[in-house]
Amino acid sequence: MTEQGPSGVNTRIPNVARMYDYYLGGKDNFTADREAAEKVLAIVPEVRFSTRENRAFLGRSVRFMVNAGIRQFLDIGTGLPTLQNVHQVAQAIEPESRVAYVDNDPVVGVHGRAILARTENVTMVEGDLRRPQEILDQPAVRQLIDFDRPVGVMLLAIMHFISDKEDPMSIIQTLREAMAPGSYFVLSHVAIDARPAAAPGVEQVYSKASSPFISRTGAEISRFFEGFELEEPGVVNLPEWRPDPGSHVLYRGIGSYFLCGVGRRL
Repeated sequence: MTEQGPSGVNTRIPNVARMYDYYLGGKDNFTADREAAEKVLAIVPEVRFSTRENRAFLGRSVRFMVNAGIRQFLDIGTGLPTLQNVHQVAQAIEPESRVAYVDNDPVVGVHGRAILARTENVTMVEGDLRRPQEILDQPAVRQLIDFDRPVGVMLLAIMHFISDKEDPMSIIQTLREAMAPGSYFVLSHVAIDARPAAAPGVEQVYSKASSPFISRTGAEISRFFEGFELEEPGVVNLPEWRPDPGSHVLYRGIGSYFLCGVGRRL
């Protein structure tokens, strides 16, 4: 029996946003997503741990930006709504904070708009990071985000789905040029340094999903911050970026598996 999804959504093809939802323990996924995710977990069991650390990094980076004076955020590749989204973290500190969420998955759009319908200063639009200028030009984004003022632009766990053929450096340059001085750029990206032998198997699973997985080293990921001044402690493993006081991290031998950083636009 074929599972039914929203109109126009093929539930038989694994979807990277729904796979991520499965890693986080969410319920917005289908059989094909779960089967593909389990294949990845068989190769790299720490993925489930790392996706949760990625959400924790989101919270810490947003709090850092709000405390630095940022009051507007552009979260591209937001994925399915879960606990502690950008607007929840930011508005808990500054209620007037504005957030534009962007994703190219119609399922994410449906869920996002339903959840955010009664939330002020927040919008959810469909857009593809591969065409960043179209995102920047969207009326709903422009209505909420004033690019003449500092903004926090967030690309969490999305750039490893952008191939070199799609010119990722140009994508980030387009976003950077639209950002006013004093803006922040937040990135997280899977690195293969610690587990290079696992990369081909993961790539094979994602080759049958909605987006391929692109293997990159830590050095390649660090290049994405060119044109930004890195905030301390630089490009590091997710749990190492400004951990909350008193927190204890269990690394489980991950090594340089999931890197992150925050850069400031000068």
